[in-house]
Amino acid sequence: MSTLLEKHIVELLQERNEKAISLLYEHYGDTLFGVANKVVRDEELAQDVLQESFVKIWKKSDSYDSSKAKLFTWLFRITRNTAIDKLRSANTKTDKEIQIDVSDVYTLGVDSIRPELMDVRENLDKIEVKYQIVLEALFFQGMTQQEASEELDIPLGTIKSRLKIGLRELKKIYNPVSLLILVLNLIQ
Repeated sequence: MSTLLEKHIVELLQERNEKAISLLYEHYGDTLFGVANKVVRDEELAQDVLQESFVKIWKKSDSYDSSKAKLFTWLFRITRNTAIDKLRSANTKTDKEIQIDVSDVYTLGVDSIRPELMDVRENLDKIEVKYQIVLEALFFQGMTQQEASEELDIPLGTIKSRLKIGLRELKKIYNPVSLLILVLNLIQ
């Protein structure tokens, strides 16, 4: 990668410009997926690691210091560490259902989700009803996770799990960059 392009991506990251994520994914996505896959040895888990890594990269973008490491080195470390954490977490869990504590991305609420950025409503019918109900309450009825738990009479932990699984199912419908932008809107 050219130094000029790398510098441009770093500037976009520091400006919190979503185009940075698209450029990072375009230029580093395959390589970082390879890093994750080498650690976890499971393509689906490696995809999860890659997505979580990009969220961490976005959240930590202001901490990148080009005098300490090249951009790729910084990206590599975040991805590798995320993969190791994911592997450790998967090895210590006895319950195979996806747990929300793997990532704090989904515990932030959905107040800042902008479903108008994507045609989420049209694609909800492509996932299981139990996930549709939770996503409908959170995305379109504007409920917090706690409110959805009380209104739907579903435990809060189950709401969180179904949110994460529902988003994972939507990920299969959308391209990774579009879904990543949706998730990044969750944390802004």
